[in-house]
Amino acid sequence: MAEILLSSNVWNTVLSVLLAILILLVMITVHEFGHYVAGRALGFKINQFSIGFGPAVFKRTGKKNGILFAVRAFPLGGYCAFDGEDEEGESENSFNRQHPLKRIAVLVAGALFNYLLAVLIIIISTFAFGQMAYKINAPAADEAYPAAYSFYEGDVLLSLDGRDVYLSADLVTALNGREEGDIVVAEVSNGGQRYTREIMLRADCDFKNTSQISLALHALGVGTYEAEDGNNYYDISTVSQKFSFWESLGRSFMYSFKIAGSIFTVLGELLTGNLGLSAVGGPVTTIKLTSQIASQSVQSFLEIAAYIGVNLAVFNLLPIPALDGSKVVFCLIEWIFKKPVPRKIEAIIHVIGFVLILAFAVLVDILQFI
Repeated sequence: MAEILLSSNVWNTVLSVLLAILILLVMITVHEFGHYVAGRALGFKINQFSIGFGPAVFKRTGKKNGILFAVRAFPLGGYCAFDGEDEEGESENSFNRQHPLKRIAVLVAGALFNYLLAVLIIIISTFAFGQMAYKINAPAADEAYPAAYSFYEGDVLLSLDGRDVYLSADLVTALNGREEGDIVVAEVSNGGQRYTREIMLRADCDFKNTSQISLALHALGVGTYEAEDGNNYYDISTVSQKFSFWESLGRSFMYSFKIAGSIFTVLGELLTGNLGLSAVGGPVTTIKLTSQIASQSVQSFLEIAAYIGVNLAVFNLLPIPALDGSKVVFCLIEWIFKKPVPRKIEAIIHVIGFVLILAFAVLVDILQFI
């Protein structure tokens, strides 16, 4: 029996990792396909479109356009190779011979396709299952605060002080700066009906960063329970909350904006030192967390896929060397000053940036295991 359980656990782990790899592969492929579609539409010469890296397990050359299409052995990646992308190509349709604004359109198209796919996934998930929301399983039993100014058991939190709640960080943002004893207004759903609750805060809300969720839950008076490991946890869970047609559509787009905004918030907190590097993860951590979430349910699979899609779109447009955003900056410089930065210098900058990104990814992954 023990061997059967062990085998089952191994296969579940393998399946979870494969689901994570599938999500990453699809998102990267869609990203490169965005470059490909924009490039073809604007007349760029494309040499190759590959899914994955390493030796080709399938390849075919288009008879009319001469583009090599390939599926390669290692599924973590892919690329759309434009002629003359890293140097001045001989063809008039080479990448660097095109107008800077056309190149910008091609560079931005990858992130745009990622974002559009993520929004589509969010819409499908929201209409099929509802949107993830936080359910207060039990309010805190504290006689020092009136029960009338507390959550009720089973309240599903929809908004806080007029701000819709999509992410846990929204709780921190909505409460930050408030003091103990202040009253905040929460819109909740309970038993299929919507209610307005006035909540008296149980503590000051002076948050250093948006990861301090437990402090926000304590201030809101969410109850706790003792788990089998002997630790106390806040008695809150996630549930699927259904909305009307137009509300579901609007919340789908707003949810994608919230995800994108959270990326800039985290980056700002990292740069200011309010958030430590241990709070973020590299490729290994990403695959680990993605596999855990994706294997829970179909809705979880869709949710994490959309989250990664928005993250990939935003991150690629950051002006960091080696990323599309940096290449956009070089195109803007060429367009404004009518002269490009020497290609060799630009190439060196991108190589250095790529090395630094890899080093940073390794570092944050190592910090997860220290």
